[in-house]
Amino acid sequence: MGHDAHHEIQADWVLNHQFLRIHEKTAAAAPKTEHPYEATWFLGYDPISEKYVLHLMDIYGARFSETLGWGWQEGNQIKFVFEYPDGPFHTTFRWNPDSGTWQWLMEQKGKDGKWSPFADLKLTKSASP
Repeated sequence: MGHDAHHEIQADWVLNHQFLRIHEKTAAAAPKTEHPYEATWFLGYDPISEKYVLHLMDIYGARFSETLGWGWQEGNQIKFVFEYPDGPFHTTFRWNPDSGTWQWLMEQKGKDGKWSPFADLKLTKSASP
């Protein structure tokens, strides 16, 4: 939302390898002026509908957790659509094989009908301890 974000992301397979749990949290080393955030995402695949599903639970509570994101894969990306109470929202995970990084792009549709960036994050693997 117009500011740098310093988040740490951890991902692991859970629930019999049916979901990828993604834990996102503001890094301890982030500037003190950065608004703290924490979320857990559960990303799964439904072979019957051939769609991905994305559940979000975060510090903002149940209001936005009730909305399920549905997604589909196109090449190196999975794009999700959420129909939130305050309007549509897109979340796209894009794998960049050349750099070995992920792009995590979030976009929201305003009341004027125009799409605008909410966040554009670059995820890189941390160095092993």
